[in-house]
Amino acid sequence: MSAKAISEQTGKEFLYKYICTTAVVQNRFRYANVTAATDWGQLVQDHPWLLTERLVVKPDQLIKRRGKLGLVGVDLDLQGVKEWLKPRLMKETLVGKAKGFLKNFLIEPFVPHKQEEEFYVCIYAAREGDYLLFHHEGGVDVGDVDSKAQKLLVGVNEKLHPDPIRQKLLSHAPAAKKDMLSSFLMGLFNLYEDLYFTYLEINPLVVSQDEVYVLDMAAKIDATADYLCKAKWGDVEFPPPFGREAYPEEAYIADLDAKSGASLKLTLLNPHGRIWTMVAGGGASVVYSDTICDLGGVNDLANYGEYSGAPSEQQTYDYAKTILSLMTREKHPDGKVLIIGGSIANFTNVAATFKGIVRAIRDYQVPLKEHEVTIFVRRGGPNYQEGLRVMGEVGKTTGIPIHVFGTETHMTAIVGMALGHRPIASEPRVAVHTANFLLNTSGSTSVRACMCTSLEYSFFKKGCFFPYVSTAKATTLFNRHTKAIVWGMQTRAVQGMLDFDYVCSRNEPSVTAMVYPFTGDHKQKFYWGHKEILLPVYKNMSDAMKKHPEVDVLISFASLRSAYDSTMETLQYAQIRTIAIIAEGIPEALTRKIIKTADEKGVTIIGPATVGGIKPGCFKIGNTGGMLDNILASKLYRPGSVAYVSRSGGMSNELNNIISRTTDGVYEGVAIGGDRYPGSVFMDHVLRYQDTPAVKMIVLLGESSVLPLDWHLLPQVVALRKAGSVNLSCAGVLVPVSVYDDLVNRGVILPAKEVPPPAVPMDYSWARELGLIRKPASFMTSICDERGQELIYAGMPITEVFKSELGLGGTLGLLWFQRRLPRYACQFIEMCLMVTADHGPAVSGAHNTIVCARAGKDLISSLTSGLLTIGDRFGGALDAAAKQFSSAFDSGLLPMEFVNKMKKDGKLIMGIGHRVKSINNPDMRVQILKEFVTQHFPSTQLLDYALDVEKITTSKKPNLILNVDGFIGVAFVDLLRVCGGFTRDEADEFVEIGALNGIFVLGRSMGFIGHYLDQKRLKQGLYRHPWDDISYVLPEHMSM
Repeated sequence: MSAKAISEQTGKEFLYKYICTTAVVQNRFRYANVTAATDWGQLVQDHPWLLTERLVVKPDQLIKRRGKLGLVGVDLDLQGVKEWLKPRLMKETLVGKAKGFLKNFLIEPFVPHKQEEEFYVCIYAAREGDYLLFHHEGGVDVGDVDSKAQKLLVGVNEKLHPDPIRQKLLSHAPAAKKDMLSSFLMGLFNLYEDLYFTYLEINPLVVSQDEVYVLDMAAKIDATADYLCKAKWGDVEFPPPFGREAYPEEAYIADLDAKSGASLKLTLLNPHGRIWTMVAGGGASVVYSDTICDLGGVNDLANYGEYSGAPSEQQTYDYAKTILSLMTREKHPDGKVLIIGGSIANFTNVAATFKGIVRAIRDYQVPLKEHEVTIFVRRGGPNYQEGLRVMGEVGKTTGIPIHVFGTETHMTAIVGMALGHRPIASEPRVAVHTANFLLNTSGSTSVRACMCTSLEYSFFKKGCFFPYVSTAKATTLFNRHTKAIVWGMQTRAVQGMLDFDYVCSRNEPSVTAMVYPFTGDHKQKFYWGHKEILLPVYKNMSDAMKKHPEVDVLISFASLRSAYDSTMETLQYAQIRTIAIIAEGIPEALTRKIIKTADEKGVTIIGPATVGGIKPGCFKIGNTGGMLDNILASKLYRPGSVAYVSRSGGMSNELNNIISRTTDGVYEGVAIGGDRYPGSVFMDHVLRYQDTPAVKMIVLLGESSVLPLDWHLLPQVVALRKAGSVNLSCAGVLVPVSVYDDLVNRGVILPAKEVPPPAVPMDYSWARELGLIRKPASFMTSICDERGQELIYAGMPITEVFKSELGLGGTLGLLWFQRRLPRYACQFIEMCLMVTADHGPAVSGAHNTIVCARAGKDLISSLTSGLLTIGDRFGGALDAAAKQFSSAFDSGLLPMEFVNKMKKDGKLIMGIGHRVKSINNPDMRVQILKEFVTQHFPSTQLLDYALDVEKITTSKKPNLILNVDGFIGVAFVDLLRVCGGFTRDEADEFVEIGALNGIFVLGRSMGFIGHYLDQKRLKQGLYRHPWDDISYVLPEHMSM
């Protein structure tokens, strides 16, 4: 539910801040919050009026009828408040059937008033608009306000005006107060709309001669409107209902949910319970919880929640370990059960999500066995066979009893097994994947029997009169020629639709174009069977509509933030007759506006918060029906005789499975969505199905309260409700198998003949995920992995890199050398980067960078220009020096022999010599490095050798010193050889492949970037070299 209750303090804060009315609202922001941790001295300092006024104190924990329960202290001084709180604060209290601790209290000024000055006000949302209730008598004894109060409906998109308030709501109010009440109600309703309240009740509202006081208030806001109201709401806390504690684990999962595109929900009902659930899908979570309660497990049910929306392996691991941690904190004499259930997924890779759960089970295998936990698993959907196999294997390897079932077992059957109401069935052999999509080869008789044992069914007579008013909309939404536009870059969903079209033997694809406003117009490649095709993608909706007038369906994958605007834009085009809105989390007020506009235009809305719908042999919306193997297994490639309507998308796929196993198949199925105000309701589709001759049975999955009359009197539409809630035989209810068989026997249904569908190739990416194919990788990498929940450098998670304080040198060690280097080695690397960062603007690299920057080039171009000068003559001597010195040293040449050999060969000794520095004017960079190396390196054999060479060369010429390039080169060889992290061969290999030059490149890049920024900051113009600094040497004129 998106409507969430807020505390009275939060509600009043909103009202005091943002209400706009001519009525004088008193006691604004005069309230104080008291808990067990309250410092009374600080409280009085913050609210000095506590010492001077009479007070009211009451718990602020979503408790109704506090006055009648004796939970309001009235007309007290501060000491009286303290005395009143003593027997109540942090004391367990029974409110109705809920038992909890009174933890949070609100203190406000006491308002003396007369009974006739009390009024009752309430505003609440409904599908058709918002209702205002007003009663001229308020207070504790107001009674049944629904029957007493005056009521005014403000329809969707309508504005509230003072006249209806005065005429309809204030007819019994004192004449002297009508103006003030009218102004206050106008301001209150505007506040209600602006801040996306869904419920707002004030009782009593005290109105004196010229002032208004809001005494008690209860409110709910639409939590999905946070992105619209964040600036006004701030960080809203939603307190749990009284009697249910707020657990840190719930907050942890809520935080995971907020950071994820998936859905992760957890509510702890009874931490001491023995029945725990880990259910995939919102609809399935309701079904499992209902079934557990119906089978007598209500007092043992520990939690409620769901994971859905294709969470990652890490997210399901975090979710699973939280539940396993909770359920293994205390033992139960009867042991515990964990139900890992779910319907048949539409697009979630079951094996991928099960990996996270399996990891958690392995991590908790010891406490799970100690607490005698038995696990029951039932799941279906993409790659579910592999998921079930892995789950079964972990049971065998850990010794934890894990019972695994797939789509051949009804989803709620494992509840009966877990609670001991039915024997644990022998686990069926799980089919493995092949290169072909799986077909349903199960025997129909046995399957049909087991599919019906745990459901309740009731029937409607097709063709009977329903006293239900529906707007004039199309009876047939889809046919074999339906064309659609998809809003959003959902290539996987579109390809699934095209594959469905192909197996249904449609002549052409159902998707004509896509709309994606974040790119320009272009073409997107898809497959039609074996053949590649291109679909146009438009930036603007108007262009798509103009160029494709045959389109009458729009499937919107817009986000919750843009779904409203894109849908309202779509409704401007008369050619569109059906819109499916996939997004969940659209604020209810915006959804109602969409519904109102769609009803006026005769457009059918499916959703929001839906997977869509499917019409076998004709059309499917997005991911409905799941992957192609499920389409084939559920016979959705050709029409059957049974139509269904459901709220849940996941449960609709379950219906596809059940109906295909028990009848001749699905004719059409729609999931209307899980929001409080779906665009179309159950009866909209039931009535469509009644007017469709090909539909012989109608299945409704939901609560019977949605139907407009006694549904037990209508014997030919099957309504699936929660399991076991009534005795079927006593109710005179039949099961679908007998209904279907009866209709077949009477000739009403002629079962469709099976025609093999065309073969569709499996996508490469999916085949690879299933492990059916292999291909050599185009790239190999061993230094970094970004695929998981956390970035990894050479096997070390990025969080560990920071915790270990490796610094830049340590990070470079991980990425360049795949080693965690000693601390002194990391420091040496960082020192090398510092001393090589820059050497003034005159050197060739800096000069090139400056010239390029002054020519107006960008940072990357200028930096590259400078880097391209690095080589043997500038900066690139590190590798060459390391190779020359180490070769000579390893060959056993004496320093003098090495110098003589290089002179004889006519080669320069790399790393020796400097244009400016000499033995008498030493390079301080070298001195700093030398001091550090000699103090911290275990051994410096090569450096010592190079220094001996320097003594020889400087004796000939004082500037032939070991320069900074040469020093870093030889010192780095010493580091690689003696730090203990490398073999001799590995150390030599890093020198050979140019790792040392990388130090200079990385360090000097900092300087080059500095020069670029410096030139831009100084606003230097185009550089032109002066003529007087150029020697023009031209060939002399040659005369004939």
